[in-house]
Amino acid sequence: MRSDSELLRVTICSFLERRYIAKETGRVAPMSAYPALAFCLFASSSLSNLSLNFINFPTKVVFRSCKLIPTMVIATIINKQKFASSEYVAALSISFGLIMFAAADWQLSPSFHPFGLVLVSLSVCADAVLPNVQEKLFTIGASRLEVIFYTNIITLIAMTAFTLWSGDFMATMKMAAQNTKLLHYIILYTGVSYIAISTYMQIIKRFGGVVAVLIATARKGMTLILSFCLFPKAFSWLYVNGAILVLGGLLMSSLMKQKMKRQPQSRLLESSSLKNYIETSNILKVSLFI
Repeated sequence: MRSDSELLRVTICSFLERRYIAKETGRVAPMSAYPALAFCLFASSSLSNLSLNFINFPTKVVFRSCKLIPTMVIATIINKQKFASSEYVAALSISFGLIMFAAADWQLSPSFHPFGLVLVSLSVCADAVLPNVQEKLFTIGASRLEVIFYTNIITLIAMTAFTLWSGDFMATMKMAAQNTKLLHYIILYTGVSYIAISTYMQIIKRFGGVVAVLIATARKGMTLILSFCLFPKAFSWLYVNGAILVLGGLLMSSLMKQKMKRQPQSRLLESSSLKNYIETSNILKVSLFI
């Protein structure tokens, strides 16, 4: 979950970069677009965290591993993007692979409290809407820094009010004041998280929300594999099957992208060949008449 303090740090960093490095002024996207983005960000974070009161962590991971599928569906609705059936197969493969990794780590019996499942499902839906709406703002000319700043500052206001009401805000401030080492970690994490968020937003702007979520999902898979390599665990075939599904899905997705890139080139070559053929035929006809 993105905490109140993280939102504050990201807001400050984006403001400073926007003001003093990018020299941006004004706003391209209408202000009315940002409350919806902020709501999605707030809902994704808070509902995901609240769900842990009713379900255990592995169950949450299983559900959030399926985020790629609703992201693709919402991209079709909001941004009118079309996906081939093979792309959905690749997405399902990656999602099921991550589910297998999570299932292999289950030490407790999975918790399936209905209300917890509703909360985490709504969190996934909000998380799927977020990159697609961001992509839509980018298409009308909004910059990466503009979207980051306005989304986070509105979410910060809402999150601050929520954490003040729940008492978490004061508890966090008290803990940070008492532990200087924690403060150092927070500062380090600020830089890393801001770079990660900025990179993620740049990917959305350049390649679209679905590609960004695909990369984020792949990153989760690679993290699990790296964790398994660095911290050996008891062997389970679920790890092997999960790795095969994740890597297979990523390979299929990569091959599909390459195929889609080659198709316009082949059409261009065919068009060029046809044009040359017609021109040659016309020259021959003229020469025959002469």
